[in-house]
Amino acid sequence: MSLDLSVFERFAKIYQKNDIIFCEYEPGDTFYLIQSGRVEINKIIDNIEKTIDILNPGEIFGEMAILEGAPRSASAIAHDQVKVLEFNRENFEVLMMGNPQIALKLLKLFTKRIYAQKRRFMILTLDDEQAKVADVFLMLTETSVVEAPTDEIREFTTTVDDVAHWAGMSPAKCRAVLNHFMAQNRVEIYKNKIVVKNISDFERFVNSRRNK
Repeated sequence: MSLDLSVFERFAKIYQKNDIIFCEYEPGDTFYLIQSGRVEINKIIDNIEKTIDILNPGEIFGEMAILEGAPRSASAIAHDQVKVLEFNRENFEVLMMGNPQIALKLLKLFTKRIYAQKRRFMILTLDDEQAKVADVFLMLTETSVVEAPTDEIREFTTTVDDVAHWAGMSPAKCRAVLNHFMAQNRVEIYKNKIVVKNISDFERFVNSRRNK
């Protein structure tokens, strides 16, 4: 995101590795734009804390506090040393009124981020591990530009570790699921690419598990 936010440098904050930026369920009236470092987003699901995302410089988080006035839907923790710009409702309104170009870009980011969070949460709420992995590929089809050699085949420039992260499981467990799919001739696994043979088959499979 190429936004000139130097005028807002006075709102900068530094967090050290493992510092808690905010906790799930607590009230909040601020959101954050990452300038450097990474931020881990964790959520309690079935009484287990799971990492649902790791955000990079240029990304925003905590925006629901501004948009809905809702309690925090997840916890944010500094993955390493992090520098953020912290916006509350007051200075956000100043930003929106005084910088229409920046405001438009931020609103587009808000929309994209909100959809991505809800979509990843849908994956984590599935009980079936195979369905979680399959749903990751459906999510990537919806949110990313992927190679489509035919109407059904999809080529994803991603790794097993990436899929495991999005599915909320260990890389070993994810690889076991993918190996099972490969034995069924449903996927092909390469070093930096995974090919899904029939994306509609995965869609039917995930829907059957989600509707149980």
